[in-house]
Amino acid sequence: MLILLIGVLFLGACSQEAGQNQLNEIKRRGELRVGTLYSSTTYRLLDSAPTGLDYELAKRFADSLGVRLKIVPAYQTQQLFDLLSRGKVDLIAAALAVTPKRLQWLRFTPSYYLVQQKLVYRNGRARPGSLADIKEPIVVVKGSSHEDLLQSLSQQFDSLPWQVRAEGDSEALLREVAEGKIAYTIVDDTLLAQNQRFYPELAEAMTLSPPTPVGWALSRREDDTLYAALIDFFGQRNQDGTLAKLDEKYFGHVQSFDYVDTHTFLQRVKEILPKYRQLFESYAQGLDWRLLAAISYQESHWNEAARSYTGVRGLMMLTLETAKELGIVDRKDPEQSIKGGAAYLRQLIDKVPDSVPKDEKIWFALVAYNMGYGHMLDARRLTKLRGGNPDAWRDLKESLPLLHEAQWYSKTRYGYARGREARLYVNNIRRYYQSLRMYDATERQQEERRHFSQSWVNIATRTPSEPPTAAAPATPSETPAATPAQGDDRIPSSS
Repeated sequence: MLILLIGVLFLGACSQEAGQNQLNEIKRRGELRVGTLYSSTTYRLLDSAPTGLDYELAKRFADSLGVRLKIVPAYQTQQLFDLLSRGKVDLIAAALAVTPKRLQWLRFTPSYYLVQQKLVYRNGRARPGSLADIKEPIVVVKGSSHEDLLQSLSQQFDSLPWQVRAEGDSEALLREVAEGKIAYTIVDDTLLAQNQRFYPELAEAMTLSPPTPVGWALSRREDDTLYAALIDFFGQRNQDGTLAKLDEKYFGHVQSFDYVDTHTFLQRVKEILPKYRQLFESYAQGLDWRLLAAISYQESHWNEAARSYTGVRGLMMLTLETAKELGIVDRKDPEQSIKGGAAYLRQLIDKVPDSVPKDEKIWFALVAYNMGYGHMLDARRLTKLRGGNPDAWRDLKESLPLLHEAQWYSKTRYGYARGREARLYVNNIRRYYQSLRMYDATERQQEERRHFSQSWVNIATRTPSEPPTAAAPATPSETPAATPAQGDDRIPSSS
């Protein structure tokens, strides 16, 4: 009887484990289903490839489990909550703020960065001094932490006007603010910083919340196997520097915002860049032409006659010595300058030590482009001397300003250098490059829209006897999915 009882209990325990062990179920399935939001900070397709801080982290977590990653994207937080409650996703990785209301029914991983909620308005309008000055509705997305915040604030400000948008997302609302269609919205500071590079009209009116932790969300359940795996994963990624590296990659270069500079840049993208675009594309040769264009803008603002007090000249601001080494005869000639600048940049990238991660070599090379390869090596030495990682951009950039200080540059081989300017130089290029990628993606999608619209115009206007054109879809059922309202290259679903 005792043996029989033990056997029954053992089988019951096995049955319970099979039914409740979420981690084992994911491994048996061979797939981790992650719900996320379409957003420049979480997940999006850029240049036909997935990108985003949450996407990269989720890919690493799936790899650590030895399973495929299945991204289940949505436009609104409420949609993600519905997917999670119905068991359609295993977790939500969408830069969710950890709020008391959400903690009542969700379980969160350790935080991987902090956000603050900002009231956003359009530059040129009167900036409200306080919430009591708000006369037009603040529009937020349904189910967002911003809705929770407004519910709380409305108890303090009885007449505060606000609306909840059941469709669209926070980036769509930012665009409407930039276009003057709505007066105000609330978004996280990280999302605002990203979108100001493309919509410089967006301005911060005030901060509405203290720094709030962001985490991944799971349903509350007795089985905590997946939660335990996530706790271990985040602990390891914090220890090995992955979280710090991703934070630097997505947010490190957008700390400050200059309206005039950004507005001028976007204007010149439309008016001047087309003149040189083909040359940038022709001589990129393994580099992204938009990166070359961003470097050139930082160097010369796309002025082929530019000249600095140090004697560098042309679109890529080459020194006379570097031009001679590269066989460049006329630094003022746009083609020669771009050709030489691209070749010089490739040389510098190749010289950066292989211990530097491949995706960060470009930032080290740009420091060298700006102030010389020797000074970049000096910054690496100072980084190591200070206990940092000389192969990590996030540590190296903190050492660059020290090259201004005698107590530090006296310990280097090449001496004084304008390290503060070099750090700003790289950050500016990263911002210009990001803006160009977003601009290019939007232009390509708009062109696809125009082409698609014209195809249907051709169908609608041809006579019944005319055969369909090659460009036109054969039947309405074969048309592509509706284009997202945000105007980028996001798609309805992705694996």
